[in-house]
Amino acid sequence: MINYDDEARTYDASRGGEPRAEAAAAAVEPLLPRGPSTILDIACGTGIVTSRLRGPERTVVGVDRSPGMLSLAGQRLPGGVVCGDATRLPFASKGVDAVVIVWLLHLLPDPASVLAEAARVLRPGGVLITTVDKNDAHFAEDSDIAQVTADLRRQYAPRVPDDSARVLGRAAELGLGLAGQTVFPGIGQGRSPHGWRQAIEAGRIPWYTDAAAPDEASEAHRRLAALPDQDRARPDPLYRLIALRA
Repeated sequence: MINYDDEARTYDASRGGEPRAEAAAAAVEPLLPRGPSTILDIACGTGIVTSRLRGPERTVVGVDRSPGMLSLAGQRLPGGVVCGDATRLPFASKGVDAVVIVWLLHLLPDPASVLAEAARVLRPGGVLITTVDKNDAHFAEDSDIAQVTADLRRQYAPRVPDDSARVLGRAAELGLGLAGQTVFPGIGQGRSPHGWRQAIEAGRIPWYTDAAAPDEASEAHRRLAALPDQDRARPDPLYRLIALRA
């Protein structure tokens, strides 16, 4: 698991920086309620996306459990960040108009408790906006990397925490229905074969480390190493956002 306190200072630069944050915020914006509203951004990290959601009629609050991340978020949102756990939010029930969760559900063993907390704090008619299907984002466009990793990713698919069908099913149990969806690019985040091998070797790719038999994993790694243009980035990922209304 990533130590977000340790990574806080370099986190934005390693995740696409301002361009990716701008793309994410621009995708979230049309899904947010109009008029006076309170927006809660769960796992806000450095606040690089959260700060872009502010508006003249909005109160925007970021919550994260990493003090290192919050120290940076607090500079972007003075007085607008709270230290808290996504499974035990320090907010009253039915108190916010929208909850935003970007790049969190894919990190969890099971997103059910986080979704339940988000539903708890939403007012009737409020909206939960979250990324889903993050593992698929890098393969939205076909590529040679997509082809040589397809079998491993297919094996891992039943275990994906933020699988959209799984999230929608849990949301329906909580009284949340699909109200909208969109996609946005991870600008400059396309990986080369060499980049994928580095990420795999660092243990950061769950469909490789958690789903593959050793011989199949070794074969996929060998095929990645045999691809041409080892340092040429393939297409940027395409992230998916869904909006769920209470």
